[in-house]
Amino acid sequence: MIKNDKVAREINDLMLELYRQMQESIDAVKLTCSDEEYRAYNKAMGIVVGTILRQVLEPLYRDNPALKPPGWDE
Repeated sequence: MIKNDKVAREINDLMLELYRQMQESIDAVKLTCSDEEYRAYNKAMGIVVGTILRQVLEPLYRDNPALKPPGWDE
């Protein structure tokens, strides 16, 4: 996908930060919204996160294995 080391690292850092922010949003919804709203939001975010993992990070790590976080494959 991206072979340039510098760009790959930048993308990796951005995607991991995005994941952290998405998780924060899920936590906020869980704390402040109804169970029904939380379940719907969590399901939607699962689709987004899954897409980022499968379509961006996995190909990125395949081409740049040194960027893969410890325990990624567990």
